[in-house]
Amino acid sequence: MSSPCDPENAPAGDVGAALLAIDSRLKALYDGRTESGPEQQQMVDQFAASMGPTGFDELLDGACTLIFMFMSWLRAACESRDKDVIEHAVPTLVATMRMMPRTFRPEVIPTMAGLLIAAGTGLSPNLWRAQYGPWTSTEMNPLEATAVLLADHINRLAGDDHDFATRLITEALSSAE
Repeated sequence: MSSPCDPENAPAGDVGAALLAIDSRLKALYDGRTESGPEQQQMVDQFAASMGPTGFDELLDGACTLIFMFMSWLRAACESRDKDVIEHAVPTLVATMRMMPRTFRPEVIPTMAGLLIAAGTGLSPNLWRAQYGPWTSTEMNPLEATAVLLADHINRLAGDDHDFATRLITEALSSAE
């Protein structure tokens, strides 16, 4: 039975730009930096200024596509071990979100958990979220941080390979072309 939140109905967005942003945050995290340096902030500001009227929506859809792809990979990895991806990934990620109150205000955690659950059950996170109205400005940083946490979780599962999640996506994009 088809769902209105079926990934086939979802725009992929600018996955490359979203991956660049997530990879940049991961590198900062692994280098021990908790905040962006001036060079990185300048690059982000220049990138934001270069986006056209639909660029931000494309980036937003791209981030949701990354969450879907990461959760799909996790689902396949869990199923090969007779585990449930929701039971495996969501509690750990939500616990981490709760430890980051400046990034994840309590009211956005259920939305971010819902995105993970939607993706973990094979639904499009952006179409699932669209049911509840437009994205809010308070959800933007948590959305990016959710994708970063998910990528970091995958990197840790891959034996602390800091580039595994990024390679996973770039290889999938390369094979899709």
